Amino acid sequence: MTTNAAWGGEQLDLEAYLARIGYEGDRRPTLKTLRALHAAHLSSIGFENLEIVVGRPVLLDLESLQAKMVEQGRGGYCYEQNLLYAAALDRLGFRISGLCARTRMGERRIRPATHALLKVQLDGEDWITDVGFGAEGLLEPLPLRDGVESHQGEWAFGLVHEKETETAPETWVLRTRHADDWFDLYAFGTERRFPVDYAVFNHYISTHPRSPFTGQMVVQRPSRDLRRTLIGREYAVTRPDGTREAREVSPQDLPDLLATEFGITLSAADAQAVVTFHER
Repeated sequence: MTTNAAWGGEQLDLEAYLARIGYEGDRRPTLKTLRALHAAHLSSIGFENLEIVVGRPVLLDLESLQAKMVEQGRGGYCYEQNLLYAAALDRLGFRISGLCARTRMGERRIRPATHALLKVQLDGEDWITDVGFGAEGLLEPLPLRDGVESHQGEWAFGLVHEKETETAPETWVLRTRHADDWFDLYAFGTERRFPVDYAVFNHYISTHPRSPFTGQMVVQRPSRDLRRTLIGREYAVTRPDGTREAREVSPQDLPDLLATEFGITLSAADAQAVVTFHER
């Protein structure tokens, strides 16, 4: 099977990756396989920025991604997650392209395009697949069609196509339904992006003082009926009806919470670094 060198599929330890996400299904590059892989990855590998918290650089080479997320039981944020996932899709024969999005989170102001997601072409149709957006991210792939809506577990997602205006480019917008109305998650174009592009974006996200990931711990995990978040020391659970329960976690309890609620395994040294960071 031919792979695309840009995504590194031939370098991936596929058996180890599939074991990490608990996938034992069909490996043919079909929509059924894509859906199952997306769901398995998302349920097994948590969203987190803990490399920044413990003072290490966020590395995007495939060897580092496998060591961290496959061998060490850790998670990652969008570039890490979707680059590892892309290597697996590439290795299995999917036709993939990288895309980049501007986060909205309910706002229409123009933000920098810093979120990575993937497009997969199957039987003449394009699909969006993204395992790296955190708590409100897609649980399954979504066809790239204007007005499409998809119920995934207890959540609803949709895509709308916005025409270019004087203040904004032509974009696709991923939305999720909140209790009161649709809520814009991010806007993206269809220009192809590559791992080298993500390396540049990653430098900004992991080092710039205005990045949402450089001054606080951000850990998230979606499921079919709950959205879990840990921002700093605030642990919150959000339900589809909009109800939200939140509590503050002591620094000493953070490593156990990361393991039990987010499936993130820390070494003793990293666990202590997380505790120390939040005792300041």
